[in-house]
Amino acid sequence: MPLPRRHAPRRTVPAVAAVLLASLLVPTAPAQAASQSASTVRWVSAAQLQKGSFDGVRVSGSALVLDSPKRRQTYRDPYKGRTATWAYGTWTSPWSSTGYSARALVPSWSARTPDDTWLRVKARVRQGSKVGSWDTVAIWAKGESGVYRTSGPSQTDDLARLDTDTVRANGSSTFSQWQVQVELLRRPTSRATPRVESVGGAASSYTTRRIATSRTTMTRTTTLSVPTYSQMTHRGHHPEWGGGGEAWCSPTSVSMILRYFGSGPTSRELSWARGADRQVDHAARYSYDYRYQGTGNWPMSAAYASTYGLDTFVTRLYDLREAEQFIKAGIPLVASVAFGRGELSGAPISSTPGHLMVISGFTRDGRVIANDPAGATNAAVRRTYDRAQFERAWLGGSGGIVYVIRPGSKALPKDSPRW
Repeated sequence: MPLPRRHAPRRTVPAVAAVLLASLLVPTAPAQAASQSASTVRWVSAAQLQKGSFDGVRVSGSALVLDSPKRRQTYRDPYKGRTATWAYGTWTSPWSSTGYSARALVPSWSARTPDDTWLRVKARVRQGSKVGSWDTVAIWAKGESGVYRTSGPSQTDDLARLDTDTVRANGSSTFSQWQVQVELLRRPTSRATPRVESVGGAASSYTTRRIATSRTTMTRTTTLSVPTYSQMTHRGHHPEWGGGGEAWCSPTSVSMILRYFGSGPTSRELSWARGADRQVDHAARYSYDYRYQGTGNWPMSAAYASTYGLDTFVTRLYDLREAEQFIKAGIPLVASVAFGRGELSGAPISSTPGHLMVISGFTRDGRVIANDPAGATNAAVRRTYDRAQFERAWLGGSGGIVYVIRPGSKALPKDSPRW
């Protein structure tokens, strides 16, 4: 089968992590061992968002919206071939300190963008007195009326560069602080506004991790009733979006979780799609990254789910014990794995440089119950994987990356430095 578009040959596996530290003006994660540190800060509530700086933007309810923006910018969409002038305002986060020498950062956001509105997400890092430039991480909108979604170019000019969705320190450099900025844009004559409901960044000192197999915390088998969708049943659908359905592991996984929570596109939104499980085609179309030419951009995939009223972010978990806490809380996870031939027994594909699937449960003895979209049919999606093999494929492939997608009514597990 074609190479999944989670990883194009030009890039390596990105790394991220997550934690919510809401009460500090400049949130700081606790120091950990320099080679094994991961943390995130998210600004989610109105009080947290108020800690940022504003220009033509205000907080309405618990979201950022435009507030009579005076500034203008011209943007030429390289994929639409159109140039237009946009009114915009900005929200800039406080500086966030990691407490360790970080090597990677992935910003993520939850937002809604009405027609002809969009976001530009930027990030920069700092080490000591040296401050990096603002790098564009994403031009993002759910729809297609304003701009086409795209990650930024590499921007390898100072402390860091962009690798599709991950800000990476250049060479042997590290950083100890980071900052994100969101531009909200609309037509100059419009009154429409994006609504940005959360902004965050996930920092880490490593991009892959190898550990002794973790001991399970499970005392009974727990399986969440996540519906099973196969990406393979969409083979040949819309090759213009990342090579077609056989490469759509990320949108298929996101679609499963959306349906699990009773959310996702309406029948009207799906009217253009054909075949079974049309929501998978919809997710592929509206999470496609035109620069990356794939549907596996991590924060864009999570942001797509956020447009249906869910709280979403990308994080890096330390091990399967942490993943078990989400399953116990009723929250399935989309996990990024990579493995060679014979390294994940029972998998429907023999090897992969990058693949996404849903962790939907654990057996009493700690094996991983997964909805693997690479199964040939919907009935072949549910798999049970050896704990040691899965943990190696997950931590060794992506450093423990997951998408967290949940309704606000579903509480996160007890606080951790990674969520």
